[in-house]
Amino acid sequence: MGRAFEYRKARMFKRWDKMAKTFTRIGKEIVLAVKSGTADPATNAKLRVLLQNARAANMPKDTIERAIKRATSKDQEDYKEMVYEGYGPHGVAILVESTTDNPTRTVANVRSYFNKLGGSLGTMGMLDFIFDRKCIFKIKNNAKDLEELEFELIDLGGEEVFLDEETDLINIYGEFSAFGALQHYFEENGYEIVEADFERIPNDTKTLSEEEAAEVEKLIEKIEDDDDVQRVYHNMA
Repeated sequence: MGRAFEYRKARMFKRWDKMAKTFTRIGKEIVLAVKSGTADPATNAKLRVLLQNARAANMPKDTIERAIKRATSKDQEDYKEMVYEGYGPHGVAILVESTTDNPTRTVANVRSYFNKLGGSLGTMGMLDFIFDRKCIFKIKNNAKDLEELEFELIDLGGEEVFLDEETDLINIYGEFSAFGALQHYFEENGYEIVEADFERIPNDTKTLSEEEAAEVEKLIEKIEDDDDVQRVYHNMA
């Protein structure tokens, strides 16, 4: 079958692994949303968005339903959202978001990844000056004038509006605290939200050589492989 087949197979398994990781992440977020609100999307705005995210990620309907059912089960462990911050090789800032039912286990694992791969785990808040937390919405393009839409969103905390020509979706970045107001605006004005999330955007980046970048990427991949880890952010250019 040869090298080409092996390459395609490796890519296929990597894609499946990434999909499984995405489904796990969204599943945990659904559990948290239901526990902090209700299991009814009509009365739980956060859950409505997560269900849209799940559909955008092609998450199977039965997987979504299991996550909602799990959240209402008495046997479901309580998840905690934990953030870990540190520096990887060559001074690259790395911020790790996790959702875990055992913070002691998770912090021990994350610390071990940093220690073994040339980094060091620090204290919460130490990277606040590097990363700005933003909310992002992706909505269906209804051919509305983008400048007019951007003007309408400014007072709600919207900061940047642009069309992604590759997906034909309108992307909106806003202040972290503006998530609820922006979601309400889109729903009230007939915009279809395809996806909504939060991002941490570095305001300062580090440029590394190819060899140095490979060292950092090795650490990031190791962290991302942890089942408790939801997202990893860094300031490597």
